[in-house]
Amino acid sequence: MKKLKFTFLSLLLLFAIALNLTSCVREISAQNLTKDVLPRQITESYDLAEGSVRFSDFALSLFKNTKSDKSSIISPLSVLCALGMLSNGAQGECKSEIESVTGMSADELSLFLYTYVSSLPQGEKYKLSVANSIWVNEGFLANEEYLQINKDYYDADIYRAPFDNEVLEDINSWVSKKTDNMIPKILNQISPDSLMYLINALAFEAEWQMIYEDNQVRDGIFTTESGEEKQMEFMYATEGSYIENEDAIGFKKYYKNSKYAFVALLPKDNKTVDELVGALNGEGLQELLNNPKYNTTYTSIPKFNTEYTVELKEALKKMGVSEVFDAENAQLNGIGTVEGGNLFVGNALHKAYISVAEKGTRAGAVTIMDMCGSAGPMEQPVYIYLDRPFMYMIVDTSTGIPFFIGEMNGN
Repeated sequence: MKKLKFTFLSLLLLFAIALNLTSCVREISAQNLTKDVLPRQITESYDLAEGSVRFSDFALSLFKNTKSDKSSIISPLSVLCALGMLSNGAQGECKSEIESVTGMSADELSLFLYTYVSSLPQGEKYKLSVANSIWVNEGFLANEEYLQINKDYYDADIYRAPFDNEVLEDINSWVSKKTDNMIPKILNQISPDSLMYLINALAFEAEWQMIYEDNQVRDGIFTTESGEEKQMEFMYATEGSYIENEDAIGFKKYYKNSKYAFVALLPKDNKTVDELVGALNGEGLQELLNNPKYNTTYTSIPKFNTEYTVELKEALKKMGVSEVFDAENAQLNGIGTVEGGNLFVGNALHKAYISVAEKGTRAGAVTIMDMCGSAGPMEQPVYIYLDRPFMYMIVDTSTGIPFFIGEMNGN
């Protein structure tokens, strides 16, 4: 009897696993229009060195306007992709505001992002994947040229379906898949006023160049901005260089093949992270990243996981993008036509996740816009222990572009 019972339980377990696997590979039911919108060849490219400063300015401004008093993380690249797709259908003041905030015209922004994403290094131990999609409500007349441009430059998947609970599951399934399940869902419900969703999803995963061994991981104390002491696990290592300016000192921790790096900046002189971020601009950040000081540098990084969700509407308004959210005055007719009404952005939502541990880093982000209607002489060693609030980034080392940016403050 015991043998029969064990067999029956085993069958139940296998059946449960099969059901779980089936749910993980849910097929999207929405009509896929992608095959009908083939990308046109892009023959131009954008100067990434010039674009990196503009991108960094945007990234720092976005972080200033979205960070909270808790640990936070955003992906400026994800938000910029969503804004880029939006700008291709914007007109008048809407378009001018987006171009002012990003520092590029709509055409330049699309070309910059196309060039940048196309150049991203990928390897067995490191990858940064970027995906875009456009979801069109059945009955909404989307501009075909708008869809075409976003296919050309953003390789956007395009779907059409009635906006019901089934498309809600489709969207969340697409998001989960494109973020390697780091962000399992972006929407809890579909607004009855929604006509189109513009979505970017980003997933980063990389192994450290030098993985932390067991003897490099020890308990320590992290002191929050309020003075609260928290017990955490810290990962200790020795680097060959550090970065420094008048406001901060930090270091780069490279991932495999040095194509990407984790950058940490520790505020100086009792400054807060807010003060550090406020003093940085794109040019200053790039100068800081490109001018390391070579010396023996002892470092520590706390092991941490951060999940962060932020409504982008107010942040973007503070940055200067407000017309797109105005139901009466938004000029987004390049996207599509609303009979007897006006197209505007009802809401913009961003979710991001990061996990930093011994072997490496995993990070994911989603942005959704709801369209409604060498070496020199060695000095004394440098110690940079991240045992109090610090700012961090993940950058690609060829351009220094911070595609993730965050603050760790212990809560």
